[in-house]
Amino acid sequence: MSGLIGKKIGMTSIFDENGKNIPCTVIQAGPCVVTQVRTSEVDGYKALQLGFDDKADKRASNAAVGHFKKAGTSPKYKVAEFKKFEDDFNLGDSVTVEMFKEGEFVDVSGTSKGKGFQGVVKRHGFGGVGQATHGQHNRLRAPGSIGAASYPARVFKGMKMAGQMGNEKVKVQNLRVLKVVADKNLIVVKGAVPGHKNSYVTIQK
Repeated sequence: MSGLIGKKIGMTSIFDENGKNIPCTVIQAGPCVVTQVRTSEVDGYKALQLGFDDKADKRASNAAVGHFKKAGTSPKYKVAEFKKFEDDFNLGDSVTVEMFKEGEFVDVSGTSKGKGFQGVVKRHGFGGVGQATHGQHNRLRAPGSIGAASYPARVFKGMKMAGQMGNEKVKVQNLRVLKVVADKNLIVVKGAVPGHKNSYVTIQK
């Protein structure tokens, strides 16, 4: 199995054998239930659909309730597909955090925190116009010229300007697994992962 669905619990730090303090993120990874097995004959590709985090029947549509009932489980808040897996998984099987080993590297995907509409200094790291002199009292965080004139009479696509920041899918690669707590379904990875506390993430080898 190549991955698992989890929930970001928060950040902490642990000490390694050399006494160095390492920042890390705690993720509740699984247990996930196999809710659908996609096959090349029926779906055109092979994948394993996993469900995570129980949801009450009244909070799910009738179609969703029926879909999860085929796997013998309750509706789930989060569903994701993983294409790399062994063929010995069947509908209704449980996948746990024990698939990960301490010391290996994983990729974690999630939705980053939304920052709303932000200016160029925060969004792109601009330095502002510069010295506050000659009466420029309100120009310190301004973007400056964007280069347009009567030709091309428009703003080129991709210009670094103010706008919506965050709230987008982000993948952080090669995070080392520092600890696996199987009895509590927890995995501790080095560094930060995208999203706020209790947000859903996918962890892939």
